[in-house]
Amino acid sequence: MSAFIIPRKTYHGLGSLENLKTVEGRKAVIVTGSGSMKKFGFLDKTVSLLREAGIDSAVFEGVEADPSVETVLRGVEFFNRENPDLIIGLGGCSAIDAAKAMWVFYEYPEATFEEIIKPFTIKPLRNKARFVAIPSTSGTGTEATCATIITDTCKGIKYPIVSYELTPDIAIVDGELAKSMPPNVTADTGMDALSHDVEAFVAALASPYTDALALDSVRLVFENLPRAYADGNNLEARQAMHDASNMGGMAFSNAILGIVHSIAHQIGGMFGVPHGRANAILMPNVIRFNSLDTDKYQLLAQALGKKTVEDFALEIERLRQSVGIEDSFKSYGIDPKVWEEKLDTMVQNAMDDPCTGTNPRQPTAEEMKIIFERCFNGEVVDL
Repeated sequence: MSAFIIPRKTYHGLGSLENLKTVEGRKAVIVTGSGSMKKFGFLDKTVSLLREAGIDSAVFEGVEADPSVETVLRGVEFFNRENPDLIIGLGGCSAIDAAKAMWVFYEYPEATFEEIIKPFTIKPLRNKARFVAIPSTSGTGTEATCATIITDTCKGIKYPIVSYELTPDIAIVDGELAKSMPPNVTADTGMDALSHDVEAFVAALASPYTDALALDSVRLVFENLPRAYADGNNLEARQAMHDASNMGGMAFSNAILGIVHSIAHQIGGMFGVPHGRANAILMPNVIRFNSLDTDKYQLLAQALGKKTVEDFALEIERLRQSVGIEDSFKSYGIDPKVWEEKLDTMVQNAMDDPCTGTNPRQPTAEEMKIIFERCFNGEVVDL
């Protein structure tokens, strides 16, 4: 028996932020990043809309690009002082991811990171607060997912925390908020959304529900990412990418992911490569590796008017190039010597990553290492 778990309500479309006026609650804590939501007026608008709904609010600002354990714990202290019954993640995926982790420790002060990083071990939430997610980036789909990524800066590791308890109660998918993204972030997040679609489509837990969402989201990304990248004020493209990201989030939250993400988690943690950019570099070669164990990539190729799996991999490479993303980690600028020093550790951590378990082809450690090496040098995987 399978389940399909998504937010109870998803408001989408330009101007859908206005739906905050219908939310019920007493006190909200808004978790946000380092300034873009304030700079472009969306933080003030959020506070104002909550006020119209009769809800007081307090703001926790300054979540960094890769939210750390330390930031999460500072946020929990803030929650304990403010005692909210509504938690709002506003901004990029980092703000929403941090807010999700804060939510866990707010409800369960005795919990530890060592406990919650074990997949599907978080106890039932919503004893103290409900969760609203309002993204400003079109990539992770975290407003619709059961996952969050928190970085242990001391160990240089990104922890994927997975539990259906983390699926937000309400998602607001308003493309107007995405206007704040510069081109490089538009590119990185857009390719991240595509990676969710592609991995969910072939993942071990894929279903007709997740396939339909992932397939249509792939079409939206290929049609609209170049437009959003070229003109950030194109609201039609912005909303289409926001919708694609949300649909991809719904898909992978239920189908889970694969080794694109297992590998990207390590490279991001060790070298600070933006997550979507790492996914974009990895995707074509992982598709080639996985294609021996699944024929579903051919359906994605056909959706783009192509025929073969290799056609699809090449289409991703062309899209990647069109939005200014490198074809290798060496081209990105990682020092080959430092890469070699970290390689064995990254390979082992990738093998242990929860996403590896739902990849359609289970790699050996040797195969995983070859994928790392080929993607570092920009060479084709032919395993």
